[in-house]
Amino acid sequence: MKILLVYPEYPDTFWSFKYALKFVSKKAAYPPLGLITVASLLPDHWETKLVDMNIEKLHSSDLVWADYVFLSAMNTQILSAITVIARCNHLNIPVVAGGPLFTADYKKFGNVDHLVLNEAEITLPHFLKDLENGYPKHLYQTEQFATMKNSPVPDYSLVKLNKYTSQSIQFSRGCPFNCEFCDITALLGHQCRLKSTDQIITELQNIYDQNFRGSVFFVDDNFIGNKKRIKTKLLPAIITWMEQHNYPFHFTTEASINLSDDEELMNLMTRAGFLSVFIGIETPEELSLNECNKVQNKNRNLIDSVKKVQKAGMEVLGGFIIGFDSDTPNIFQRQIQFIQESGIISAMVGLLNAPTKSQLYKRLLSEGRILDDWDGDNTSNAMNFIPKMDSEKLRNGFNQVIRGIYSGKAFYERVKNFLKDFEPKVKSKNKMNATKLKAFFRSVFIIGILDRDRKYYWKLFFWSLIHRRDMFPMAITYAVYGYHFKRSYTKIF
Repeated sequence: MKILLVYPEYPDTFWSFKYALKFVSKKAAYPPLGLITVASLLPDHWETKLVDMNIEKLHSSDLVWADYVFLSAMNTQILSAITVIARCNHLNIPVVAGGPLFTADYKKFGNVDHLVLNEAEITLPHFLKDLENGYPKHLYQTEQFATMKNSPVPDYSLVKLNKYTSQSIQFSRGCPFNCEFCDITALLGHQCRLKSTDQIITELQNIYDQNFRGSVFFVDDNFIGNKKRIKTKLLPAIITWMEQHNYPFHFTTEASINLSDDEELMNLMTRAGFLSVFIGIETPEELSLNECNKVQNKNRNLIDSVKKVQKAGMEVLGGFIIGFDSDTPNIFQRQIQFIQESGIISAMVGLLNAPTKSQLYKRLLSEGRILDDWDGDNTSNAMNFIPKMDSEKLRNGFNQVIRGIYSGKAFYERVKNFLKDFEPKVKSKNKMNATKLKAFFRSVFIIGILDRDRKYYWKLFFWSLIHRRDMFPMAITYAVYGYHFKRSYTKIF
């Protein structure tokens, strides 16, 4: 059997890093971890090939080669996924689809031959058995959650590593919290299900053996969902492995703000090589936090919490939301002020939307306020429901926030303030190479000469050389990020 694994194209968004990737001659940030995990669940004697449309074109010859096309996608990839399905239908090539896009609303995809939903560790074996017997069904789904100890090592050999800036790995699934706007618990449950420490070390070794060095993203929705396990078993083992291998990687992940309450945990993470963590801040408004049931963010000084994580040696990337029912027109300036004061350089700001599986969607549907399904882009200025605040006022306020944090002066000021005090606990062992040198000279030409914010680039350039020479490469990296973020909001600027 010949299986073609296809990952549809992402649109240009905040997290696509399209404009930043050009500086380092890469095509995409991360490979499709779900598909290469599925590949490891297939029979060993089957032929498999991966086409990630974010790094290469999907040719008709690829499709004709395949007996089946396996398709996985996130919500924001829907347009590309629909195109792939249509091409397969035209060529009479059966499509097997799974992943968040299809699991969230599978009834939209009647032209998919086989829908293998939820977690593949459970549903895929049933499909494979029926396929072997000659009677595969249209729909496979389950309300059960997989035991992560049964999850195989992803087949990294399918990945063209040199096309990506980072690699991905997963330790856990699920989240103990229940934020109203989030669909994670509906898809993956409240209980954090974990891989064993040996599984993670094996996967790290696998990535290492593929000769990759650099950034590795733990894609967990909340890496610290089970603090005891990661503090007593996982992180000590990673620290040992990293020391033995001379720190070939640095890690990033997602976590809840209560990370800041645990100094021991933060210390272990930085010793293990974690340099950054994405945290859902959402809003500085306590009423809005109450509204969306963001209990972990309530009754605390959020800026102090962010500063604690930064002081521990991890950069904080933040998510922010505008458009809660309790938001008032002063929310726009409050968000700008919070982001500037906190020193969160990569601030993902978007209007509130309701994913189909979220509690928010159910509430708004009962109130007759749902307008459409969410397109998956959490940094757009569109909403899929009728807000309490005037829609035009919300969109204008959103634009105000983006200009307030990504205009040249504001952004570079935030970078400078962050770098003044930031001290990563583990220094990167990845030395200068031709790719990094080329990226540096591109930044000088594109941002330092052609960009209208070039004067702020040069101010940061010389300030970091004089005052924080050890942070100079990071300063240039942030300048590239700022260029991307501003370009991704072109309509606003």
